[in-house]
Amino acid sequence: MTAIRTGRWTAARDDPYVVFIIGMRFNKPWKVHRWLPVFLAMPRMIGELEKKPELGFLGAQTWFSRTTLMVQYWRSFDALEAYAKSRDASHLPAWAAFNRAVGANGDVGIYHETYRIEPGAYENIYANMPPTLFGRVGSLVDANAPNNSARERMSRRGR
Repeated sequence: MTAIRTGRWTAARDDPYVVFIIGMRFNKPWKVHRWLPVFLAMPRMIGELEKKPELGFLGAQTWFSRTTLMVQYWRSFDALEAYAKSRDASHLPAWAAFNRAVGANGDVGIYHETYRIEPGAYENIYANMPPTLFGRVGSLVDANAPNNSARERMSRRGR
């Protein structure tokens, strides 16, 4: 378990980055043979990405329930898209397997959202938390002046 960082912290990144939110929903939980391969595909992809930082993956955090949620951080949209389309990576075979096994039958749902983030267009605060979400991939700095308020954090350009 990651240690709690006491006090107030904020995370920053000098360069633009991409937030990619992805997940799945167990629409018919009893159909394990449909959702388990989908569920197991993501850890393989994350393992592949963590071993190859040159692909542009910065990190991720996952939550599990009937609908899973993973928030990923990428160096750029181009890096994310290149991975998604690469014939040498795990994503395309997993996507093809999903379409063959599930397609539009409704047993398993999947979703994703992609956001380009520019410096000065976001803010965050972490108080008495272990590094979480962007705090795991950005540079953590003390959230005192000039990072004391949400408005100050939102308007910063780089650090």
